[in-house]
Amino acid sequence: MRAKPEYRDRDDVEVAVLDALADRREEGMTVFELRSRVEVDIDTLETALADLKEDGLIEATEEDRRTVIVPEDGVVGPVDPADDSFLGQIRERLPF
Repeated sequence: MRAKPEYRDRDDVEVAVLDALADRREEGMTVFELRSRVEVDIDTLETALADLKEDGLIEATEEDRRTVIVPEDGVVGPVDPADDSFLGQIRERLPF
């Protein structure tokens, strides 16, 4: 799964965070798990998380003495098969 199209025009790091969370939207991810998936420095990740939280796109909760981040309902959706194609991947990377 991926972030819905209406959320894909955000900063690249924010979109990467939403896409990573989409894969684990039920159980969520810790900041360390997100950092390994998004591959940015911690300051950049924290800024992206703060912006996503401020806009109501993610939720952070305490579970077993650790912070778990999940996407809010309606932020992620089913993968569009056309977007998974080779041309869909190229279209996503080109600046339009």
